[in-house]
Amino acid sequence: MLGNQMESDKMIEISEADFPEIPEIAALEREIFPDAWSLKSLEETWKQKNAAIFVAKTKEGMAGYLIFYYVLEEGEIARIATAHSVRRQGAASQMFRKLLDFCREQKITRIMLEVRENNEAARQFYGKCGFTKDGIRRNYYENPKENAVLMSVNL
Repeated sequence: MLGNQMESDKMIEISEADFPEIPEIAALEREIFPDAWSLKSLEETWKQKNAAIFVAKTKEGMAGYLIFYYVLEEGEIARIATAHSVRRQGAASQMFRKLLDFCREQKITRIMLEVRENNEAARQFYGKCGFTKDGIRRNYYENPKENAVLMSVNL
């Protein structure tokens, strides 16, 4: 019984973000990224017609988020992030599956992204999701200066 209770405490729920959740996303963004998006930028993104934000939540609160922009049949993952406390527990995979459902509904057939060249964990995750490397964008990131690896997957 105790084992089952512990598992249910870590359950992760995935949904589209509601506007009142944006400050929580902004707080998590600041914890995770040296180049964090501002609260205002996140609020503006949430209001955009061709943007979607998905959140992962546990009983403890916000566990992660995924920001996606799309036009016609193509989309781009702008951010996917999970709190340190839930890393390697399936939150990113669950958000990605929710994104795939969304893409099917919207008739999106290709997803693109860019990732820091030295972010090996993220690159491995994207590879497991079917993404392949398309190229390099030199010195794309600041703080610290780093190349971006361009990746995509056809659905």
